[in-house]
Amino acid sequence: MSFERKIKELLEKRELAKLGGGQKRIDAQHKKGKLTARERIDILLDEGSFEEFDMFVTHRCNDFGIESQKIYSDGVITGFGTVDGRLVYLYAQDFTVFGGSLSLAYAEKICKIMDKAMKVGAPVIGLNDSGGARIQEGVNSLAGYAEIFQRNINASGVIPQITGIFGPCAGGAVYSPALTDFIVMTKDNSYMFLTGPKVVKTVTGEVVTEQELGGAMTHGSKSGVAHFVADEEEQGLLLIRKLLSFLPQNNLEDPPLSPCDDPIDRLDDELNDIIPVNPNKPYDVKDIVYAIVDHNEFLEVQRNYASNIITGFARFNGMPVGIVANQPKYLAGVLDINASRKAARFVRFCDAFNIPLVTLVDVPGFLPGTVQEYGGIILHGAKLLYAYGEATVPKVTIVLRKAYGGAYCVMSSKHLRGDINYAWPMAEIAVIGPKGAIEILRHKEIEAIEDEEERLKYIIDKENEYLEKFATPYNAAKYGYIDDVIEPRNTRFRIIRALQSLATKKDLNPPKKHSNIPL
Repeated sequence: MSFERKIKELLEKRELAKLGGGQKRIDAQHKKGKLTARERIDILLDEGSFEEFDMFVTHRCNDFGIESQKIYSDGVITGFGTVDGRLVYLYAQDFTVFGGSLSLAYAEKICKIMDKAMKVGAPVIGLNDSGGARIQEGVNSLAGYAEIFQRNINASGVIPQITGIFGPCAGGAVYSPALTDFIVMTKDNSYMFLTGPKVVKTVTGEVVTEQELGGAMTHGSKSGVAHFVADEEEQGLLLIRKLLSFLPQNNLEDPPLSPCDDPIDRLDDELNDIIPVNPNKPYDVKDIVYAIVDHNEFLEVQRNYASNIITGFARFNGMPVGIVANQPKYLAGVLDINASRKAARFVRFCDAFNIPLVTLVDVPGFLPGTVQEYGGIILHGAKLLYAYGEATVPKVTIVLRKAYGGAYCVMSSKHLRGDINYAWPMAEIAVIGPKGAIEILRHKEIEAIEDEEERLKYIIDKENEYLEKFATPYNAAKYGYIDDVIEPRNTRFRIIRALQSLATKKDLNPPKKHSNIPL
């Protein structure tokens, strides 16, 4: 065969590989409102940057007649490219080939790029759209999944791992995304569950749809499995690009700095009046977040889950940070099981990848009740406590209003190695709120007053006395637990200066094989 003929054959094979399962299946994919694997890669990566591996891999199964159906790439496209000029490795499952089902050869392709990503220290992105394990391959398919899981575990905390769910993801296949750092799902076309609606109905008698059982909004608002919910695929892919802009390449690098023309000393006078005079009146803490960060830009994580706490990424003078903030607008900003889990995982991610933490505190305590206690609020609250205490990245904390009881300790207090802790003048820091404190400390005096009007006046006077003496930032500042009481409108400037001073911070945990976080 001539050299020219060999070149022609190569080009023909490449074109055949790019068709995946064929034009008919590509059309069916589009008819469902879904992009193909290659179209997703084109949107995600910088134009012309994709370098593909293993285009000519095929499965090695000889059972159930599948040996006659060998398609190049075997249902997953793998390789590397760039996002905003930065290297990433990725795989994109191709539903047009055997429904995207996983074979051993398919798994080996994914493992190869994960191994390469670990060697060079670059993020891994998985774009999932698969019917699950390829049944014809039996245990080999299960072995392939387990090989991927092991690599997810090894890569955890070493390189960022992001998963986009753009179709079905069921059975054992869900565990690889669950082991990654962030999951993006799209409404309507994506779902995740261990057992599908048919099995659920057989076993429990429940009748439920795929979307109700494991759709994007289910996992975005009820289970907390999904970190981001996109309206459609292109938005989800662009969201992954945005997320990567805040993250370092690996755990040995710092997050990327961006040019910033937003003045560090920009004042926001509205912050001086944003906290209601009535301490029981809610406000939206996101108004504060948007006011103090660069260009009012905040990428919220798990927006629809555990809304009583806010987590997400922003920048201060071009420096990426992770923000954790109690949200008085929901459940008065109280800490419960879901909020504790949500914030703890976010704090641990930021710590693993050298992203400083800014914590905005307005927390009345932990949510009481049998549901919380039976659900293990003690252990779940301890996760957040542990995450902050373990974190060695720069930690800047602002007490906006309330910081009561154990929740004060948990929310990045000075005692959990908080580096710089500020408070606004209206901050209330104490063991317990004034009402509860007076009921405990003055109950005998209160009971002794027979006149109801006189009793009420006594209670109010004592509550005000308690607030002035104990529940003030100056009491905590007296002991050095608060480094300074700051004017709210100066918050942006004070945070940026604090972060600048902590840029060379070094903090170490004791040598150990690994920690035993309360699970």
